Amino acid sequence: MSAASLVEQLLCENLKTLQPYQSARRLFSGEGSGENQTNWLNANESPFANEYELNCETLNRYPDCQPPSVIKAYAQYAGVKPEQTLTSRGADEGIELLIRAFCTPGQDKILICPPTYGMYAISAETFNIGVEKAPLNADFSLDLDAIKTQVGKVKLVFICSPNNPTGTDVGKEQLKQVLGAYAGKALVVVDEAYIEFTAQSSWANELAQYPNLVVLRTLSKAFALAGIRCGFTLADEAVIQALLKVIAPYPVPEPVAQIAKQALSGSGLQRTRNQVAIINQQKQQLQQQLGLIPQVTLVGDSAANFILFKTEQKQALFDALVAQNILIRDQSKQLNLDNCLRITIGNDRQNKMVLNAIQQFFQQESSNS
Repeated sequence: MSAASLVEQLLCENLKTLQPYQSARRLFSGEGSGENQTNWLNANESPFANEYELNCETLNRYPDCQPPSVIKAYAQYAGVKPEQTLTSRGADEGIELLIRAFCTPGQDKILICPPTYGMYAISAETFNIGVEKAPLNADFSLDLDAIKTQVGKVKLVFICSPNNPTGTDVGKEQLKQVLGAYAGKALVVVDEAYIEFTAQSSWANELAQYPNLVVLRTLSKAFALAGIRCGFTLADEAVIQALLKVIAPYPVPEPVAQIAKQALSGSGLQRTRNQVAIINQQKQQLQQQLGLIPQVTLVGDSAANFILFKTEQKQALFDALVAQNILIRDQSKQLNLDNCLRITIGNDRQNKMVLNAIQQFFQQESSNS
């Protein structure tokens, strides 16, 4: 029997038709590409690369499951207790841990609100957990009526705020209604991967008021540390203890812990605030210029570190940018995002480059018509 036949015979039934999440690096590999070759504006990464020190003296030892210095530093930053804080391999692992801890395979379901981050559904499907959907309204607000119809039918409700890929905040009154509707019924998971880019306050300070609230955070975006894969789950202590039952023995490598601790120091936090301010300024400028192009329609809002826009020439524009080694993200397969593309805010040079390339593309299109 060939390996392929053996795999087909042994593979879990729910995985045979599963399509894996198409991350930016699966679509376009970063290996061998430097800043001068490829302009990475497709993964919502920070354009900043900061320097960190590394102590190698303890690399021969297994790391702490939950490094106390990192937990304490992030809890202080987020305004919660260390007992309400868990660190993991990115917020993606936090999503997986919640599903593994609270959903029974082949029996339970989660609820998502598309268009939204794709890993909620992929993680659920990987573990044979059902996925219910309550699509966002036309203005990308929550459809509360649709969400409330799932009370008692799902174990987890995932809400991304600011939402990826629409860049919109979810209104506090709407979230309060969701939390109230699911009180004692399900956990409401608010994914705040982009919270540093919006002035709207986080939900982390509401944990005491809502026992069924869970907040996901990451160092990948504003902290410019996508490469170390470090995320956080903030929740009631009982929820955190449940997640610790299913987490890997050593989820946070020692180098990751060391870098995270430095990033969460006073100087590290100030640097992050300064860099977020620069990104927000660059975002506003790029958004204004894109809005002047007649063939471009801005979509959603700009509460994160990216801009979403729509154009009827979506595929031709996307291909033209790829040909110039400018990579942005095609979001047109998402619900109600036909012909939509997403641009991550880069550095000043990259933002000018992508803007000029888009302007030149439409100028050429106009001259040919």
